Amino acid sequence: MSVSTAVEAYNRLVAEGAITARPGSGFYVAHQTAPMSLSAVGPRLDRAIDPLWVSRQSLEADGYNLKPGCGWLPASWFPEQIIRKALRNVSRSEVDTLSNYGTPLGLGPLRQLISRRLVEREIEAAPDQILLTESGTQAIDMLCRFLLQPGDTVLVDDPCYFNFQALLRAHRVKIASVPYTPAGPDVESFASVLSQENPRLYITNAGIHNPTGATLSSAVAHRVLKLADQHGMIIIEDDIFADFEHTPAPRLAGFDGLDRVIEIGSFSKTLSASARCGYIAARPEWIEELVNLKIATTFGGARLNEALVYTVLSDRGYRKHIDSLRQKLEKARHHVAARLRCLGIEPWLEPRAGMFLWSKLPASLDSADLARSALSKGVVLAPGNAFSVSQTASDCMRFNVSQIDDRMFETLRSLI
Repeated sequence: MSVSTAVEAYNRLVAEGAITARPGSGFYVAHQTAPMSLSAVGPRLDRAIDPLWVSRQSLEADGYNLKPGCGWLPASWFPEQIIRKALRNVSRSEVDTLSNYGTPLGLGPLRQLISRRLVEREIEAAPDQILLTESGTQAIDMLCRFLLQPGDTVLVDDPCYFNFQALLRAHRVKIASVPYTPAGPDVESFASVLSQENPRLYITNAGIHNPTGATLSSAVAHRVLKLADQHGMIIIEDDIFADFEHTPAPRLAGFDGLDRVIEIGSFSKTLSASARCGYIAARPEWIEELVNLKIATTFGGARLNEALVYTVLSDRGYRKHIDSLRQKLEKARHHVAARLRCLGIEPWLEPRAGMFLWSKLPASLDSADLARSALSKGVVLAPGNAFSVSQTASDCMRFNVSQIDDRMFETLRSLI
């Protein structure tokens, strides 16, 4: 073989850490090699079911596993060709986009685009009231750092997105919960918890609730905002599922004008979970403080991701992709609901949009036991108590209608 081929082979081995280069001497086998751990292959079946259980099992599962318990779309449902086109366009950008830190607020054109998109949901936020983050999760983490002290109380829905609980525990705060109804949080319970617990913060979903798929009503929204004002409580509204809606539901941030309500979102559910990019929309003086916090914790923004997201969102094909996605999800919701009913599993409600069905299991079945049994058969489910602070949802299960096929129904039927 040629010298250049041998050199290329050696350079690849050096890059992989298998060998080391000693100038003037040659190449040598590396002394330290990573040990193979068979115990790390595959998800742990004995892991305790807690707010991180579903995420860990879904992320660690291989391609053969079914993941009706996960919170994202299948890869084939994302706009692959639009993303590839955007990647080509971004690769031809000026070198600063490819190599330098982003500005503290984030890419200007993307913030302007987000501002226009928020207006469609009747939320008015100027571009300088929008701070780009690396994800929706990072947005909540930054806001918790900014607003909370260890020992504060934070209110969440019951059930709620399980990662809210995991993140709040990491911040060492107390978690209180309020029952969630098809029209939003139970207002009487909401008022009672605010009087008894005096929470600093309320974290909830906007538009489409996770995991129930419920939609906030205008009447409940007004009551919640009035109570929040009386008790001096701040609200974080997570709007990550906005693009799934056919008609936008009421937003607390829209009624409030971003006074006590902070709006956050990202694009991982409809664009790509790999292109990490989210945002915070809040009152100007809070954005100024959050910029300082962003610099202290991440220094600069993910400029390359921001450019990619902006390019995709600006593509005319993205709107067509979203329209198609809504239709596919609507068809899947009706199909999966009918199949679940045949197994004695009853959806809690028929959501107007989105990917989730929050469902009641047949009597005497425990969703955690069912999830453990299903995992041994290569199916990752989402048991109810992973979403419930009060641990009162043992007879419930969240199903992602985009991640379901005949094998899942066969597995459920056999286990039931």
